[in-house]
Amino acid sequence: MQELIKVISERYRKQFDQSPLLVVSPGRVNLIGEHTDYNEGFVLPAATDKAVVFALGARPDGFCHFVSHDFNQEFRCELGELHVSPVRWPNYLQGVIEQLLKQGSRLQGVNCVFGGDIPIGAGMSSSAAIEGGLAFGLNELFGLGLDKLTLVKLAQKAENEFVGVNCGIMDQFINIHGLAKSVLKLDCRSLEFEYFPFERDDLRIVVSDTLVRRELAASEYNVRRAQCEEAVATIGRFYPGVKSLRDVSPDMLAAHAGDLEPVILRRADYVVRENIRVGQACEALLENDFRKVGELMNASHEGLRNDYEVSSAELDILVEEARKVPGVMGSRMMGAGFGGCTISLVEAGAVYAFRQDVGAGYEAAVGREPKIYVIQIEAGARLAESPGKPDQSLE
Repeated sequence: MQELIKVISERYRKQFDQSPLLVVSPGRVNLIGEHTDYNEGFVLPAATDKAVVFALGARPDGFCHFVSHDFNQEFRCELGELHVSPVRWPNYLQGVIEQLLKQGSRLQGVNCVFGGDIPIGAGMSSSAAIEGGLAFGLNELFGLGLDKLTLVKLAQKAENEFVGVNCGIMDQFINIHGLAKSVLKLDCRSLEFEYFPFERDDLRIVVSDTLVRRELAASEYNVRRAQCEEAVATIGRFYPGVKSLRDVSPDMLAAHAGDLEPVILRRADYVVRENIRVGQACEALLENDFRKVGELMNASHEGLRNDYEVSSAELDILVEEARKVPGVMGSRMMGAGFGGCTISLVEAGAVYAFRQDVGAGYEAAVGREPKIYVIQIEAGARLAESPGKPDQSLE
């Protein structure tokens, strides 16, 4: 991370001839709790050591000058004249500026260089890292005094309204609230949250990228959401307190299985049981029972594949190959599905074999090697004083 901070800082100094404010903004993984967020359920994400670094400085003229180090591209706009760019990456930044202006923040212009090592398109939420990191950085740079939840909500709105992606709040929430060596249980209805320890130095989280872009995810996401709403409408006729699948128990589904179309029943059953698995995973973490966590991850994948039907052949191959490796406690698809990546819980001593065996097995079946990343859990968006000095997490 220090090398990345140094590179971004030096590019900023060379480009703008001033010392920047430096911000580290992490990507995320989700240990368990998939497709539960829009059903007002529970998720269990963590911030990662893969991150975007921002170098920021104020300018007096009301202009914004953004530099993408990774793409070696620049974009300029004026605070009062934001415009959607076909290049796409500037839209995540402009969306944050727009939301800050909408809620009355007093901004000057800004110079910004950013770049990172979060895999693009692998489901580790580089977009939320860009949104959350800029929101956090501008809050510090201009002394806006915004609290963490406000930053989370405006980062989410930036993606919803300016970028045009109707994402949930999990990615932005963990970007701002992440804690080192901890996962965060988030109640997606109330936004209450609780940290659970992930402190085993002998274990690794490994993300494996299918390199299949999730082209069906957006359309099928809308279908799944509608199917869940149909289940709620039916069950709600018998239980007036049911406002989302969060409120439904397995017993309720069993009692009214005949009132639901088979496919609707399967979708609802997956979500109901996934919410229960999140709670069980938290209990297992408190007991330091990572075997149980792995079993729950495996069960999550079975549900996502068979009942929610959002997996893919490539994701299933990665999961199957991972589970063959001694020392792998659990593996499942992560994210929207239909491509993207898997997340595996692996003993540290088995990581080399995992890379070799999973890579070879996937290549033999699919014809290309997957990208494999070993992840550590780190803090959320934070200041980095300067290259060579430790990051400073802010409350």
